[in-house]
Amino acid sequence: MKKHNFSAGPSILPRVAVENAAKAVLDLNGIGLSVLEISHRTKDFEEVLDEAVALFKELLHIPEGYSVLFLGGGASMQFCMVPFNLLEKKAGYINTGVWAKKAMKEAKLFGEVETVASSEDRNFSYIPKGYAIPSDLDYLHITTNNTIFGTEYKTDIDSPVTLVADMSSDILSRPVDVSKYGLIYGGAQKNLGPAGVTFVIVRDDILGKVSRAIPSMLDYRTHVAGGSMFNTPPVFPIYVVRETLRWLKSIGGVPAVQKLNEEKAAILYDEIDRNPMFVGTAQREDRSLMNVCFVYSDEYKDMDTAEFVNFAKERGMVGIKGHRLVGGFRASIYNAMPKESVQALVDCMREFEKQYAK
Repeated sequence: MKKHNFSAGPSILPRVAVENAAKAVLDLNGIGLSVLEISHRTKDFEEVLDEAVALFKELLHIPEGYSVLFLGGGASMQFCMVPFNLLEKKAGYINTGVWAKKAMKEAKLFGEVETVASSEDRNFSYIPKGYAIPSDLDYLHITTNNTIFGTEYKTDIDSPVTLVADMSSDILSRPVDVSKYGLIYGGAQKNLGPAGVTFVIVRDDILGKVSRAIPSMLDYRTHVAGGSMFNTPPVFPIYVVRETLRWLKSIGGVPAVQKLNEEKAAILYDEIDRNPMFVGTAQREDRSLMNVCFVYSDEYKDMDTAEFVNFAKERGMVGIKGHRLVGGFRASIYNAMPKESVQALVDCMREFEKQYAK
């Protein structure tokens, strides 16, 4: 049976990236060694890292004056690295869910944190709008896509202060004006590669401004100077990132994948809106193109979530159970998710309707 991987992360990867990575595990470029056992100081890996950085810059049109880093520790490490490097007196955060709150918690260890706006009043079902950004902030932090609640920023906001964004789950899914951001970061395990590597895009001139001493490994300047090789980098995950970026370029880059993402999301949201058994949880204008969250409609709210989860699982759907804070169901349809898998889920929902609708 064909499997359709809707997992929120680690998640689906382009098939060609998986196949090339599998070959490299056995033998990298015919050198007789596995990518898992080569030194990060060899020419073979340096070429991989250099190409990954170059492709990232090309696909996102990253301007001069920015560095691209590949680090360890996940986005959760960035929750503390960002304020460690940038927070002198006060930072602002937009609270749009679990990951924003985790980032805020870490920032409070380094200085004052102001909640500039929040959607907690409606269980994070929308993206806040119409708020004023104080000019005395060291930076403003946003989480551009919310995997748990299924909301997403659709455009780049304008900020009078340095803008920092956690783009773990929607990086390279739409064009981004990088020049509007001081720093962009995220875990790779949604749209870029396997778990184990974190990307950071940082404007060099915002670094070195805080008065505190920063440990070497937590100082962005260390990794900029070392070209992401101050210590041993996550070699294999970076290799898979390089293969994923090659795939993305081959299909037409970010504009092409944005069009595909919009088409996939429309197919699934249209079915959710049509099907009397289901209802979306996010405000329509803020619905994520990456994580589609839905629950049973009021008429069917007494049904056990497991009924549809198991029904879908029997038909090859993997990872559609919703997060416990929202319940219901979640279909993560990242860049590598083929349209055919989304249609298979829609067909499954229609079959479920035929069997269980009143």
